[in-house]
Amino acid sequence: MPKLNQQQFAFVLITSLFFLWGFALNLNPILIPHLKKACQLSDSQSAFIDSASYIAYFLLAIPAGRFMKRYGYKGGIILGLLLFSAGAFLFYPAAATRDYAFFLVALFIIASGLTFLETAANPYVTVLGSPESSTQRLNFAQSFNGLAAFLAPLIGGTYILSGKSLSAAEEKAMSAEQLNQYLNHEATSVQAPFIIIGVVVLIIAILLWRTSLPEIAEDDSMEVEGSIFKEKNLMAGVVAQFFYVGAQVCVSSFFIRFSERVAGIQEKSAAYFLSGALLGFMVGRFIGTALMRFISPAKLLAIYSILNMILLITAVLSHGKFSVYALVGVEFFMSIMFPTIFSLAIRGLGTKTKEGSSLLIMSIVGGAIFPVIMGAVSDISNIQIAYLVPAACFLVIFYFALKNINVKNIKLSTAH
Repeated sequence: MPKLNQQQFAFVLITSLFFLWGFALNLNPILIPHLKKACQLSDSQSAFIDSASYIAYFLLAIPAGRFMKRYGYKGGIILGLLLFSAGAFLFYPAAATRDYAFFLVALFIIASGLTFLETAANPYVTVLGSPESSTQRLNFAQSFNGLAAFLAPLIGGTYILSGKSLSAAEEKAMSAEQLNQYLNHEATSVQAPFIIIGVVVLIIAILLWRTSLPEIAEDDSMEVEGSIFKEKNLMAGVVAQFFYVGAQVCVSSFFIRFSERVAGIQEKSAAYFLSGALLGFMVGRFIGTALMRFISPAKLLAIYSILNMILLITAVLSHGKFSVYALVGVEFFMSIMFPTIFSLAIRGLGTKTKEGSSLLIMSIVGGAIFPVIMGAVSDISNIQIAYLVPAACFLVIFYFALKNINVKNIKLSTAH
């Protein structure tokens, strides 16, 4: 077997970052029903798991960029990995105390690390090889993000979820000591998986620290004329991305709870359904990219938005496993939305592209807000009605697609 040279080894390590942040973010749909049980939460309270993760992107996107401008991308990546590892290790004491606020702090620290990693990984992949093959390298690296999305609920469902949920009657029949033992057992099941994650991330940080990485030269010579906020299509794209990420997180995060309540699927089995849905998401990205050779990106975005609204309304109105299959279909049709909205929004920005990209990354904060709204709707009605929240989000995305319907070609260069 041929030995990897330094540049190839660096590429392997940077590619692993795409897998790591994909895995971490896609554990949230497992943590939401799990901590709901362990910490005895309402749906709206459990949704703050997503808020703790996605608010970090909004708060730290600009600080991360400034840190890397001063200390380099390698310094930013290593800091990101150290934050990621520290947050994972904090799950141990959080579980021991069964303190929900402690869990949220740990998740925020993990997500802070992920913000640094996402800011640096895309540009690094493009310079680790010939310029001609940079797009292929980026697509290859992003495929590991999709692989992580598929594996996270599969592994998390197996090693974190117990498969045992107490009914109100069962909980009432327990003594205080029995209930406390049950809740402690539920909480501590996250300790070993997150310790393993923390150790793996720490090892990668050490390997990257000891690996020579090329610095990326930034061109500061070009002046940006006019306010970025006057770019109407960009601003529309920021709003669309805000609603899209909110919808994406809503659909995935409450998937297990929806499957239990509406279709009577046990939580471990529901996690496997979610894993299959996220596999469909990954496959859908490849199929959607191929379809763009024949259908303009904005038109495909509009079609997919309509289909998702139809599927979500179907999930709300139908019963049993058919409603769950409708949600699986939504995952497939969401697949091309983030990179398509991103690429349409930054089209034609010229020297303002980097600034526009930062605003679009910050709009990921939609993932912190809409799940809480959806949780509140679920608490006052039910989880099935709550899926009208992401349905409404796709109406905004449909409007953005119509505004760009005449755009024929774009280059999909980023994904989340």
